[in-house]
Formats: sequence, structure tokens, C-alpha cells
Amino acid sequence: MENVLEKTIGQIVAEDYRTAQIFKNYKIDFCCKGDRSIEEVAEKNKLDATRILQEIESIQQHKNDEVIDFKSWPLDLLADYIEKTHHRYVEAKIPVLKQYLDKLCKVHGSEHPELFTITDYFKSSAGELAAHMKREELILFPAVRKMTLAATTGIRFTQGHFGSIENPIQKMMEEHETEGDRFREISELSNTYTPPADACNTYRVTFSLLQEFEEDLHRHIHLENNILFPKAIQMEEQLQLLKTE
Repeated sequence: MENVLEKTIGQIVAEDYRTAQIFKNYKIDFCCKGDRSIEEVAEKNKLDATRILQEIESIQQHKNDEVIDFKSWPLDLLADYIEKTHHRYVEAKIPVLKQYLDKLCKVHGSEHPELFTITDYFKSSAGELAAHMKREELILFPAVRKMTLAATTGIRFTQGHFGSIENPIQKMMEEHETEGDRFREISELSNTYTPPADACNTYRVTFSLLQEFEEDLHRHIHLENNILFPKAIQMEEQLQLLKTE
């Protein structure tokens, strides 16, 4: 238990993603705000820290070979995975959800005016995420691949025009937090994606897709904030040390 207490929530989830469900159950943000300890979050939200720790340890005691150990992946492979799995997912789902939400507003908006706010939030998020992912694909991820190549081949490493990789990483993390906050609003407005009694099939499908979108976003941000970003910063520090030797 002491070992778990010494780690942040993000580190716990990075080591075993199955624990993410425990934090979800307690409405604890493990991706955008994963730099907090269990004790800190429990005290702030009046939760039983001992019970949370017991649930985490119960999961950790049961090994699951199907859990992917993303922490062991080379950083360039992890960047490729995020881009080809999560970026493509976002790009594919945004137009579908926009279409469904517009239809819901038209058909059900008079009875459920919160749909207009949900739609506005989602469309704002869609635009910001599209720009955010492009910045990662054109600036941050190429820098990660460049560092990985330098670390594995021994070629001389030079920083990008943005200086330390911590600079774009800090910007990405700020944008992650904005989207995390936005989806918390969507979740609250939709009663945690629970369709009302008079909901048609399209209504139910839309809320299901919105929930799936948020869950994918959480995993996406987790992989970056809790694994890719800290390891990239560490790698840059190691490469800088090699330059001075």
C-alpha cells in the first residue's frame, strides 16, 4: 500500500490501465489531472482513501496478460500508436456526431434545450481538437521521433526551433485540460449520457457515441500526459547530458 501511496494517480494508471475504471467510479480525473496523489484527491473530495487503495491492490494482485504495457514501448512507437489509433478515431467520429447532434437539436431541442449547449460544446471541442492534433503531428511527434532516433543510433541531438520539448508539451497539457473540462460539462448536461424517457433511437445512439468519444479521449490524454510526455522530457535530459560529456 505504501508503494501506491508514493505514486501519482497518473503513474498508477500508467502501470495498470485497469485501475482507470476505479478512478472513473469515484469521478477522479486520472488523465488531465493525473499528477495528484490518492490522499490529496480523497481529502479534497471527502473520499475513503483506504477503500480506493484496497480496490487498486485487488486489481493489481490479479495479473492480466492482455493489458498492454505502454510504458515499455519506444517513444516513437507510442507516438505512432496515438496518431494512428486515437487521432484517426477523433477525425472519423467528429462528423458523425456533429450530424447526429444537429438532428437532435432540430427534432428534440424544444423539449430538451440542453441539447443546444451540448452541441455547442462538442463543436468547440471538435475544432480545438483538430488543431491540437495537427500541432502534435507536425511539431511534437516529429521531435519525439527525432529524439528516439538520436537515443538509439547515437547521432547528435539538436533541439527544435521551440527550444526544450517541455515547451510544446506544456501547451499540449493545457489544451488537454481545457477539453477535459469541456467534456465534464457535456457529461453533466447529458446526465452522464443518460437519454431521457422520450428519447428516440438516434438520441440513444448519439449519447452512446458521445460517451465512447469521451472515454477514448481520456485514454488518449492519459497515454500522452502520463507516459509519452514525462518519458520524452526524461529522454531529452539524458540526451543533453550526453552532449556535455
